[in-house]
Amino acid sequence: MDTPDPLDETLALIASAPESASALTLYALACTLEHQKAGCLFKLTKLFDLPGDHRPLAYGLMELLAAGEVGTQRWTDAKSRMDDLIRGTKRRSI
Repeated sequence: MDTPDPLDETLALIASAPESASALTLYALACTLEHQKAGCLFKLTKLFDLPGDHRPLAYGLMELLAAGEVGTQRWTDAKSRMDDLIRGTKRRSI
């Protein structure tokens, strides 16, 4: 059984509804995880805005930080696609 990839799943969620509260919250988390020197300041109460089935994506993104994957080419590519989707500059399909 394959474990779902939080980066791919977050990207898919953002692509499906970039204006949704979940998409914007997860995007904000992804953005802050890139600022490790500033302490990755993310207001944890924002997790209350996520439905229970989306919270594992947030935890998975945080686990990618702990595993040293933030800033890798895979992360950078996915984050760039998220940027475009949130800004509405790319089609919503991934």
